[in-house]
Amino acid sequence: MKPSHAVLQQAALSVAARRRISPFLRATPCITSRTSFEKGTKLLLKAENFQQTGSFKFRGALSKLTSLSTDTPIITASSGNHGLALATAAQMTGHTLTIVLPETVAREKLELIRALGVDTILYSNDVGLTERHARKLAQESDKVYVPPYNDQTVIAGQGTIALELLEQVPQFDTVYVSMGGGGLVSGVGCVLKAFSPSTRVVGVSAVNSAALATSIRSGRIVEVTHFDTLADGCAGGVDDGSITLPLATEVIDDLIECSEDQIADGIRTLAWKEKMLVEGSAGLAFAAYQADSAIAGKTSVVILCGANFDREQIACVLENE
Repeated sequence: MKPSHAVLQQAALSVAARRRISPFLRATPCITSRTSFEKGTKLLLKAENFQQTGSFKFRGALSKLTSLSTDTPIITASSGNHGLALATAAQMTGHTLTIVLPETVAREKLELIRALGVDTILYSNDVGLTERHARKLAQESDKVYVPPYNDQTVIAGQGTIALELLEQVPQFDTVYVSMGGGGLVSGVGCVLKAFSPSTRVVGVSAVNSAALATSIRSGRIVEVTHFDTLADGCAGGVDDGSITLPLATEVIDDLIECSEDQIADGIRTLAWKEKMLVEGSAGLAFAAYQADSAIAGKTSVVILCGANFDREQIACVLENE
């Protein structure tokens, strides 16, 4: 089936985004796995864990900021990879950035963000209320609010991963992409369906927080019960009216959901066999590869989306076989 106009348009935005962000961004390597032939498959690891901010989110942040004049003030809400990515990108591009953070933000994260010259506002202990406050401030002060995934230009930045992949590995059969709100899988999937339509795109969710997967199966945004997950970067719901739902629905060929035990095993395998420490969201994508039985004789790519883990949490995972 031919890609829709929306998918082709999103892929074109990634091509344009790559031209804009290339002066600020280094390509991440695509590494042949040390365990490549254990399952009768060739496995490659797209190492976004080596990205400057330790996460793929840096691409989307750069894509958005380089699309706006430097005198445009920016605001967002995030105590995680999105906030750190925007703070680092703003330092490079010269934009003025305000980040609204929950009052419970870890002191280490707060100090890191402030050290990058970002104005910070602490508001509420509820992440949802923190985000709504940031949107309200954006309207009142003519700042541009930058969401973590529900934005075409942000999604375009994430899609540049696939453009790099197609240069590094001209032909591969399957790619595994962790899903939260869907910005990463939409960006990567749109580029692949435009330029490598035979590549199988697997969207991966944690069983404990599978809002996008459930919504894709239902054909509409669905509220699900969320439980704690090691893949905390993929936790949470999907915005009403999010552009990622129709894009992800079209470009994803298969959905895989992984348990906490599978995610933990993925993290440990990457640490002990691949010699890489990654966050739970990257362990999630690797866990899906480990669980997939439809890959014999194929070339597979796992996108290791980040490495910004909590030290205490990952120590517990590594100690508990």
